[in-house]
Order: sequence, then structure tokens, then C-alpha cells
Amino acid sequence: MPGEVAPLERVTATPAALDLLAEIQARHGAVLFHQSGGCCDGSSPMCYPVGEFILGDRDVCLGEIGGAEVYIGADQYAAWRHTQLIIDVVPGRGGMFSLDNGTERRFLTRSRAFDGSEMCRLPGG
Repeated sequence: MPGEVAPLERVTATPAALDLLAEIQARHGAVLFHQSGGCCDGSSPMCYPVGEFILGDRDVCLGEIGGAEVYIGADQYAAWRHTQLIIDVVPGRGGMFSLDNGTERRFLTRSRAFDGSEMCRLPGG
């Protein structure tokens, strides 16, 4: 409808990330991402086959990219709730247990802060 504003997405992906994700899904089937705040993987979302990563009661689903749900730990969500996460790809090795490991490309989380009007449009904003 004219005048309707598209809903905001808390997580998006670059075309390069969607391409790598499609390759991984073709090889491994359904996957999910988890963004944690661990010291070793703070900017690298980990990609796992669905069912091989146990989600906790405090994990928050941010949305989905390329058919894969993206989760974040509650403490990280509290710190990043004002930002949109953008999943990208850069050269390098993925996290040890992440499915992008061995592709010589790795997922990387970038972010941008929502402005005030966008924050008001978010659920719970």
C-alpha cells in the first residue's frame, strides 16, 4: 500500500555472504548462524548445521538470511539491540567449528546503528 513503511530487519546479508551461504547449504543442508561474544569469534558469526548447535533459552532470533535463521546471545543482543547486523564475507579461515572453515572465505559481522526513527519502528522500540 502507498505510504506503508517496510519492516526493519535486524539482520541482513551482502550478496557475497548469500553466495557463500548457498554453497554451504548445497553441501550441508539447512544451517543456522549464531553470533556470540566470545573472545575468539566476536566478529565472526558461526555457521552450523541445523540440529548440531543447541540453542539456549536466552538466545534471540534476529531474523533470517538466505533461509538460515540468525541467533545472538542475550548479553550480546542487549549490547547490540540498537544496531542492524550485516553478515558479510572476507578472505580468510572461518571459525574452527563453523561450516565456512576451509573455504578460504569467512563470514564477518558488520553493523550499523539504527537512527532514532528506525528505533521507534522496531518491535519493543
